[in-house]
Amino acid sequence: MTIDVRFRLRRGDFTLDIDLSLPEKGITALFGPSGCGKTTLLRAIAGLEGKCEGSLRIGNVPWQDERHFLPPHKRAVGYVFQEAGLFPHLSVRGNIAYGLNRVAKSERRISLERAVDLLDIGHLLERRPQHLSGGEAQRVAIARALAANPSLLLMDEPLAALDAARKREILPLLAALQRELSLPVLYVSHARDEIAQLADHLVLMEDGRVRASGALNSLFTRLDLGLSQGPETESVIEATVTGHDPEYALTYMDFPGGRFAVAHNGLPPGQKTRLQILARDVSLTLKRQHGTSILNIFPATVEEMRPDGPAQVTVRLLIGPVPVLARITRKSAVELGIEPGMSVHAQIKSVALLS
Repeated sequence: MTIDVRFRLRRGDFTLDIDLSLPEKGITALFGPSGCGKTTLLRAIAGLEGKCEGSLRIGNVPWQDERHFLPPHKRAVGYVFQEAGLFPHLSVRGNIAYGLNRVAKSERRISLERAVDLLDIGHLLERRPQHLSGGEAQRVAIARALAANPSLLLMDEPLAALDAARKREILPLLAALQRELSLPVLYVSHARDEIAQLADHLVLMEDGRVRASGALNSLFTRLDLGLSQGPETESVIEATVTGHDPEYALTYMDFPGGRFAVAHNGLPPGQKTRLQILARDVSLTLKRQHGTSILNIFPATVEEMRPDGPAQVTVRLLIGPVPVLARITRKSAVELGIEPGMSVHAQIKSVALLS
């Protein structure tokens, strides 16, 4: 099942021209510079751009085509904006109930109590919005959107107005919400760290069009895209906790290319998580090194290379089936004779746990 979007909208000198098939599960991030059309695309999906031509199908259900246009109030979407937009005259309970009351009782899958529990806001129910912090208000806004029992959740930079501490509180909640509800989410953000932690699928937009669309790590590691350039270039790997080593305070995590040893994190065996590896923390050797402090060393194949400035080279590796980026000096690449198709060993000096 997919979300199929075919839209064209012209506004002055800007044209939105979209042809996309998105997974109906998981979080899809829309990423790109300001003015590239991310918010316009969300509004078109919500039915708020009446002059938008084309078609929209959610699974087998048509929301829009040449003969049919489902009005916004009949589209089963929850919409969360950058600002919470809560009704000041209503309590938190009243704000969430407003979303719930839009849904017939027979069609309700998420109760008010369930939305409150998922966002951990039970202690806030009798407060008015003016007595909430920014992070609390945004949690309430998300709960209100969920209480509307949507088939699709649209989130337009929902954390942009929050400080780093409040973001760290809400990001894990968003990831947990998606896992528990299996609700497709379209998530707009300018923050790469948010996308790395949350997104399963990534749509890279530019000038009203789709530059690329695919699995998160596949796009993060494509050398023809700007995502693979800059000091924070990274790979994001899905892994599963397989056990702990209490003697050395380590946790072992398996992924399709092997096993990582990371600092003990207390996660239970079987827990799925994602790991961040910065390209600058990956070095290459022709043979597996011994007598080294680096624990995570994997056989790899060089798939592609691209210069990154006059002194460095970014190398796309495959560790098993998993793409990983390494950034090395151009001198090292020449002296080691690194070239596509070559077998090497990737030494990963640091691994960060994202979720």
